[in-house]
Amino acid sequence: MSWLVTGGAGYIGAHVVRALAAADLSPVVLDDLSSGHASFVPEGVPFVEGSILDTALVEQTLREHGAVGVIHVAGYKYAGVSVQRPLHTYAQNVEGTRSVLEAMVAAGVATIVFSSSAAVYGTPDVALVTEGTPKAPASPYGESKLIGEWLLRDQGIATSLRHTSLRYFNVVGSGDPGVFDTSPHNLFPLVFEALLEGRTPRINGDDYDTPDGTNVRDYVHVADIALAHVAAALRLDNGQPVEAAYNLGSGDGLSVRQIMDAMARVTGVDFTPEIAARRPGDPDRIVASGELAARDLDWAMRWSVDDMVRTGWEARRGATA
Repeated sequence: MSWLVTGGAGYIGAHVVRALAAADLSPVVLDDLSSGHASFVPEGVPFVEGSILDTALVEQTLREHGAVGVIHVAGYKYAGVSVQRPLHTYAQNVEGTRSVLEAMVAAGVATIVFSSSAAVYGTPDVALVTEGTPKAPASPYGESKLIGEWLLRDQGIATSLRHTSLRYFNVVGSGDPGVFDTSPHNLFPLVFEALLEGRTPRINGDDYDTPDGTNVRDYVHVADIALAHVAAALRLDNGQPVEAAYNLGSGDGLSVRQIMDAMARVTGVDFTPEIAARRPGDPDRIVASGELAARDLDWAMRWSVDDMVRTGWEARRGATA
């Protein structure tokens, strides 16, 4: 019995793989290494290099490893860039998800946990985002994730597919010294790279309607995200009821300035961030409730902001050692 993790050589997927292994759930990785790294796959975990768009390969991998379910993490995750590359985004995230579902039907696999995104909400004008908050994605990336959820819903109506989607926000930190966020667009790696190169990190706007003037967002530790995927997989596999989607949110959020203060405090690099202009479309605050996930998936914020920075910093510095 095994679980196939698509995108299991990526930052989030590699943590899911480790959490599955720790729970004796025999992960198998399928990844095309377009943004993942073969070195992120733990020794002893079967690794198939290939694309989720190759339906025959996905089916073959499911059959050969006796998979009982899929944790579908693979996808094109750059929301801002997706505006310039909508066709690529839809190919990877919509056609890719359809391909995985088709392979599952052929292989007789009927359980899937889908890595969705808070981007399905766009820029909601509410104090706390819940699963029922209206969906208004503001980018092809967000749209593609919402369509992915629709694909699971419709397939679940048509067949015996059991599924749930996990929507999360800013995933940070590290649960393993050999795995770190390599995205060129996320806040933590941008700050880490600036500090390593002797540059001053930047805050985009300090005049928002928040206590300290900087954006407030959900920042959640990647190890907690991974545990929630495993909990969802187990709940589905055991036939327990699940919601169609869960927010993996903090409930209160952190401001960009709070993150910068923690960066200076934890890294020991004393700096005062530069203040740049606002980025178009950035809302003041987006924070989600994690109540449903806490009820069903043992979701909890187990790491402080200093822990988030420390684990991410140590993993990133270890890569250059």
